[in-house]
Amino acid sequence: MTDTGTLLAKVVGPEHVLTEDGVPEEYGHDESPAGAARRPGFVVRPATTAEVSGIITVAAERQLPLTARGSGTGLSGACVPAADGVVVSFERMNQVLEIDTDNHVAVVQPGVTLAELDSRTAEFGLCYPVRPGEQSASVGGTIGTNAGGMHAVRHGVTRHHVLGIEAVLASGTVVRSGGKFVKTSTGYDLTQLIVGSEGTLALVTEATLRLKPRAGHGATVLAPFATAEEIARAVPRLLAGGLDPLALEYVDMLTMAAMTAQQDLGLGIPERVRATALGYLVVVLEGPSAERIDADVESLGEQLLDLGAADVYVLPPTAARQLIEARERAFWAAKSAGADEVVDIVVPRASLPRLLAEADVIARDSASIVTGCGHAGDGNVHLAVFQPNAKLLEEVLRSLFRAGVDLGGAVSGEHGIGTTKKRYFLELEDPAKVELMRGIKRAFDPDGILNPSVLFD
Repeated sequence: MTDTGTLLAKVVGPEHVLTEDGVPEEYGHDESPAGAARRPGFVVRPATTAEVSGIITVAAERQLPLTARGSGTGLSGACVPAADGVVVSFERMNQVLEIDTDNHVAVVQPGVTLAELDSRTAEFGLCYPVRPGEQSASVGGTIGTNAGGMHAVRHGVTRHHVLGIEAVLASGTVVRSGGKFVKTSTGYDLTQLIVGSEGTLALVTEATLRLKPRAGHGATVLAPFATAEEIARAVPRLLAGGLDPLALEYVDMLTMAAMTAQQDLGLGIPERVRATALGYLVVVLEGPSAERIDADVESLGEQLLDLGAADVYVLPPTAARQLIEARERAFWAAKSAGADEVVDIVVPRASLPRLLAEADVIARDSASIVTGCGHAGDGNVHLAVFQPNAKLLEEVLRSLFRAGVDLGGAVSGEHGIGTTKKRYFLELEDPAKVELMRGIKRAFDPDGILNPSVLFD
């Protein structure tokens, strides 16, 4: 073992330091279709905050790039390490430390998965409402990317539920910000600055998360439409009418076909309707009583028909669960079909029709296939791009991102910038804002050792 490996072994124990050929391939990549894999110099698996501090101290002394890793389910290349760098894997820091039922919070370590947290909170009739689709994702990873998901239309994204953090800075110093309280006007909000920073400012070692009561009743409604534009125009009208859905999802014809085929899922939609539907709206309702849900479903059905839906289907519980699971796995369906990239552009909700129309033009002009689904309730669409020519793919992606930015949106709504979107982010973002972000990075990490290839060159 090298001198660096020996120092790291003194911090965590030699059995928790992997190096050279002993590093499994999985530590070199995430799930991004376009992300390049790199084998790091070291993988270190700490069990405590003190050990994380010790690892960072060694990396700082040796000027080694350092990358935090949770479950590796990210979609932007943010946990792809430097070839000679150190990966800090939080797989051993995976405990739910506390469920506080009086304050409705959970205190967890970063390696806890969303599935594990959901199981623990269910014991108390509570839930952590952020559901980005991949339940094996770690809490730390979702904090790093400010993950969203289908429930964001009602509950918001990760940052709305992170009340406090413990984190280790690039100097090895441990800091705490926030706590079990729900508001503060005490200086800069360091918690929210670190949420979404993709491991470039600090390594989160503990998080205090806001919980919600777990609802007892729900229903899933599926409505086919003749065009995606009709769906996009229906969404703001539904929400303006007082609808408060748990999820409000757009799925285009090709994606729906792939999802249902992969899951062998029958939804009871007649062939004559499927033949004319170019897109679907999936609405999930949730509430405390069956009577309220029944009334909301009836009102929703009437509104959908008035807004142009070909028909309205209230799905049986099993089919509803399978459809939502298929929607959550839509990325995997696209990846298995050979998608060259999946983007998650966000625009103002009312601009969705224009973005989808522009995407159709970009696809046609470049002889590409651009298909997908999205969180229609918050303007965040996930488009799978099929274009094997690398030069053309870059042009298509640039055009899609530019279309989103020109409509008042942003390059990424929830996956993050990482390495795969960095060039487009730097081209399209306001240079003054980028320089301000660089200044924040320098203040937190003056030597640039924390995830140096992410966000900035």
